Amino acid sequence: MRNLGRQDGDESALIERARRGDTEAFATLVERYQRRVVGVALAVVHNQDDAVELAQEAFVRAFQNLKKFESRSSFSTWLYRIAANISIDFRRREGRHIVLRGEDAEAEISRVPSAEGDSYRAAARNELGQRIQSALQQLTPEHRAVILLREVEGLSYDEICGVLQVPRGTVMSRLHYARGRLRVILKDLAEG
Repeated sequence: MRNLGRQDGDESALIERARRGDTEAFATLVERYQRRVVGVALAVVHNQDDAVELAQEAFVRAFQNLKKFESRSSFSTWLYRIAANISIDFRRREGRHIVLRGEDAEAEISRVPSAEGDSYRAAARNELGQRIQSALQQLTPEHRAVILLREVEGLSYDEICGVLQVPRGTVMSRLHYARGRLRVILKDLAEG
């Protein structure tokens, strides 16, 4: 696996070609980072469709601002920072709840378990997932982002600093607070 904080020669060449308008070079960069950029967005917004759209917006902004990219940080950190900022702004603007209608609502209703075997275990796992999701929703976008970037996406403290543009101490503080808050919210799971 490549080191995310370091640019290799191939990547530098792709960036330079993309700066000159080579869309194929930029498409290669998109392919290389698409999954991680969607993951960064998903860590903030918790909706796959929104995360994909926000990732697309992040790539558009990155392409439009590629001439402004300076190699002081890695390209991936710069790109993740764009995605995180767009996603956090989206969360602040959109204080919405998801309402299921039509086929989506029917699909959810069909997932209601019977009292038998595997569907009961699946429901228990689903309930646990929903509890964790609900607990994460109780965190601020900043705290949710830092814990998901660390625990789900596996970014290092330094990478998170670069993505969120905050000092290492802030990352550590937010991570400590978020973990403690989740422990309190989910304490009954540990007791049971």
